[in-house]
Amino acid sequence: MQTTTQRFGRLLLVAAACAAAGTAFAQGVLVPQAPPAAPQDTLTRAATSVGVKRCLPAITRLATLTVQGSRSHDVLLDWDRKRPDAGPLFSLIGMEFPNAGVAASITAIPDDSGACTVSAERISVAPFTCASVAQQELAGYKMTRLLPIYAVYTDDKEPTSSVSLIDSPPGCLIIRRYVEYGWRDPAAAPAAAPAAPAGQVAPKRR
Repeated sequence: MQTTTQRFGRLLLVAAACAAAGTAFAQGVLVPQAPPAAPQDTLTRAATSVGVKRCLPAITRLATLTVQGSRSHDVLLDWDRKRPDAGPLFSLIGMEFPNAGVAASITAIPDDSGACTVSAERISVAPFTCASVAQQELAGYKMTRLLPIYAVYTDDKEPTSSVSLIDSPPGCLIIRRYVEYGWRDPAAAPAAAPAAPAGQVAPKRR
């Protein structure tokens, strides 16, 4: 069953194709046409449509990586209706892969300094034991046992990431988690340093 977003998107594509047909014929086949824009992930489109701007580059980066390789995906979005660009955004993404369904959660919270706290979790089920998953994929990781069925794996080279394995016979529930505090858009211009009072020298940036 198609979602409302998919049906609406299909209607827009059909309408755009019909509208563009006359223009293309009028221009002639020898006139070069501009390449179509790369499609955005559903979370980026949804966040943009509700007015999220400050944390949008981080959301896009995480969402693009999350849905990469999926056949289709859709999103459930929660945000502060009164302050869409100043309040937190929470999302749950459902993805369809050739042999499995996967869920992911992406959160972005702006702060007063202009930075964002962002987190992402990718949740999947492997048809293997957690011990075999750890042996094959997490060699060299440090393991912390929280419950007899629950272990967390971390790598010192990636201190803001973790992998949780939860035994769920006959398979293993895998939760990959990433958190970053104080994220800032590297493409944004740095804020100007405040002017020093008369008679004082402004501190140097390091």
